[in-house]
Amino acid sequence: MEKIQKPIRKAVFPVAGLGTRFLPATKASPKEMLPIVDKPLIQYAAEEAIAAGIEQLIFVTSSSKRSLEDHFDKNQELEDELTRRGKYDLLSMTKNIVPAGVSCIYIRQPEALGLGHAVLCAKPVVGDEPFAVILADDLIDGKEYPCLTQMVHIFEKQNGSVIAVEEVPKQDTARYGIIEPHTLYEGLHGVQSIIEKPSPEKAPSNLAVVGRYLLTPAIFKYLETIGRGAGGEIQLTDAIAGLLAEEHIFGYEFKGTRYDCGSKIGYLKATVSYALQHPNLRESFQDYLKEVHNNHLSDDLVNLPCRK
Repeated sequence: MEKIQKPIRKAVFPVAGLGTRFLPATKASPKEMLPIVDKPLIQYAAEEAIAAGIEQLIFVTSSSKRSLEDHFDKNQELEDELTRRGKYDLLSMTKNIVPAGVSCIYIRQPEALGLGHAVLCAKPVVGDEPFAVILADDLIDGKEYPCLTQMVHIFEKQNGSVIAVEEVPKQDTARYGIIEPHTLYEGLHGVQSIIEKPSPEKAPSNLAVVGRYLLTPAIFKYLETIGRGAGGEIQLTDAIAGLLAEEHIFGYEFKGTRYDCGSKIGYLKATVSYALQHPNLRESFQDYLKEVHNNHLSDDLVNLPCRK
């Protein structure tokens, strides 16, 4: 197989979804702008990409995502006010959301035709380079290194596309793309096949694809030709299945914890976990959680049934 020489410099963020599971909070604000403590989900995703060496952030958006674009843009009025007040720590935080040398590009997805279609919309900017796809809904707290950094190391070592996978309960396979793995060593699998949202009885494993991909540009010719799949959408999973015919693809069990912030319970878990790690909040928040726990424990004791 021809050696892949080009480094991964570009990341695609599909952010055109409506966020219906969080209505009414997402009626006028994108779901990717929901905060985890003091940063929106999309900023965590962008920071993970930048830490992995990404230089171009490509956001595939819709007409309702202007606040997302504004978040990464310069706000001169805010900067001037923070300067006037001498709040230089907040000024630095605001000005450096996107560091020097990193650019943001916005592309409109004209129709809601699924993840595969959103990735295809980025083709004119990605060109003939390998690239990352990051779903901000999947907030991943990497162990030692961010998830995408781990995956870039695998990509460079194995010289092939890499998709993040993790074990899910067998009964949940119908919610994910599922791989048929050939285990190379602990945590790394050659992908034998991949299927979108199989029922538990048809799933080839319980290794589910989650929101991180490193793909070669060959994926685009499959996205252009596969047509609509599950749910009447162009599925990235189906294109990956086609790509398997011409190159090796690897499933990587990343080191870290994923929070499914596309669900309310996952979002709440992420909020609690990140608050407990926050340098200015963790002690007071931990005390509050202990207080809540003790109060509920007292209530439970009061409401125990009496023995006769």
